[in-house]
Amino acid sequence: MSGDHYDVIVIGSGAGGGTFAHRLAPTGKRVLLLERGAYLPRERDNWDSGAVFVRGKYRAPEFWLDRHGHEFPPEVNYYVGGNTKFYGAALFRLRPQDFGELVHHGGISPGWPISYADLEPYYTEAEHLYEVHGRHGDDPTEGPASADYRYPPVRHEPRIQQLSDDLDKIGLHPFHLPIGVRLNQDAQGNATYDSPCIRCDRVDGFPCLIGGKSDAQVICVDPALAHDNVRLLTHAEVTRLETDPHGRSVTTVVTRFDQGEGGLETVRFTADVVVVACGAVNSAALLLRSANDKHPDGLANGSGVVGRHYMRHNNLALMAVSKEPNPTRFQKTLAVHDWYLGSEDWDYPLGGIQMLGKSDSEQVRANAPHWAGRLSPEMPFEVLAHHAVDFWLCGEDLPRPENRVTLERDGQIRLTLDPDNNTEGLKRLRKALQSRLSDLGMHEKHLLHHSIYMHKGMPIGATAHQAGTIRFGTDPVSSALDVTCRAHELDNLYVVDTSVFPSIGAVNPSLTAMANALRVADHVAERLG
Repeated sequence: MSGDHYDVIVIGSGAGGGTFAHRLAPTGKRVLLLERGAYLPRERDNWDSGAVFVRGKYRAPEFWLDRHGHEFPPEVNYYVGGNTKFYGAALFRLRPQDFGELVHHGGISPGWPISYADLEPYYTEAEHLYEVHGRHGDDPTEGPASADYRYPPVRHEPRIQQLSDDLDKIGLHPFHLPIGVRLNQDAQGNATYDSPCIRCDRVDGFPCLIGGKSDAQVICVDPALAHDNVRLLTHAEVTRLETDPHGRSVTTVVTRFDQGEGGLETVRFTADVVVVACGAVNSAALLLRSANDKHPDGLANGSGVVGRHYMRHNNLALMAVSKEPNPTRFQKTLAVHDWYLGSEDWDYPLGGIQMLGKSDSEQVRANAPHWAGRLSPEMPFEVLAHHAVDFWLCGEDLPRPENRVTLERDGQIRLTLDPDNNTEGLKRLRKALQSRLSDLGMHEKHLLHHSIYMHKGMPIGATAHQAGTIRFGTDPVSSALDVTCRAHELDNLYVVDTSVFPSIGAVNPSLTAMANALRVADHVAERLG
């Protein structure tokens, strides 16, 4: 394989890289998309909770180190579409307040170098591109929107509609969760579950066997490849970026191809512009691994911030037990943000609550050791799963400089993380939910850790919402990238994944990464003429 020259090389095909490539595809510029993995195989195990969650069949076969030097398996997936192949497709905007400085109980969440208004047009475009179903104006904390979603919200099934009604009765403001799924719906927004287009109970955390989830491969990569000027290479792990002798631009993208059966081939590609979108941990690792005489601490790291300020949200996956059966198939349709920015008895942000995908008996059984003695032994797993109502509680992690990505001498990734970072808000959010269970038709004492999603025994492994390791800003002393997400120190290196985030807010980060990728892609397209 020869190393050709391209106008743009994009490293990574997930929410950032895939969206960026899609935006550039119609320009006619030669774009090379490099993906470390392959296409995810389409097979029955895509929808099997035991394979996906219990056995972790599709996770990367690698281990990182924690701050004590202990190995752990990270929650990362190397496939075309990146981690969006397994995300829950909850596509929220950050709140306008998230772009400014916010005071939390545990410290300060810093402001962004751009405002909500700067990103708002791109939020709208990303929502339309990723076929988000929702309705603006129902979430009491959201910012203004220049256009509504193109698709109506997915209607709650009866038990979740009852939950919404009960929340409303006690003075809260539930709303339809904005979700990127490709449903067949009737005119009233009812999902038609007999349609072959999607298994509605297999969205959250599962890859979709038939392309019914709005992931980066389905929405962006495959359509981009319909353009002759876009090329995708899989099994392509970028090991290093090389610069010119002056260290002012990236000249070479060194890529190792897995030929199978232990065979490896290294190919060197060149481009006018190089875009990194490997995920917050791997993007930082790539820049650190690319250190040279002009950049002894890693590329774009004159400020010393590359790898620092790692964030991953403070999350709890919890299962309540409904007094009435919960036969819901598509449960992920509701959210509550009443405590996002504070509560009546607390002046600091708590976070948000949204529904998880519906538990099944195999997931409940996998959690059984954690619940020993908590529930009646007469209640079989199948019955418990039929009464389960699953919640996801999300609080903001803060960007501590000591929470960071570093490399061992052999190149292995070490992730140093203090897990007790601004967690008081999440604890209060749980209490707020638990204190209202009886009003919501749930057994009051049963709000149980759903560790199948949470890596309860090793929370550092829950890296799905990773962010913050290559922050952008206006000051080269405290940031790695400028406002266009170009490296301060290299004139043709850009980063477009969640690593650029100065803060993470308390909502899923995917839509913000997509919107920002569109914004940066427009800048690069203008630069290239």
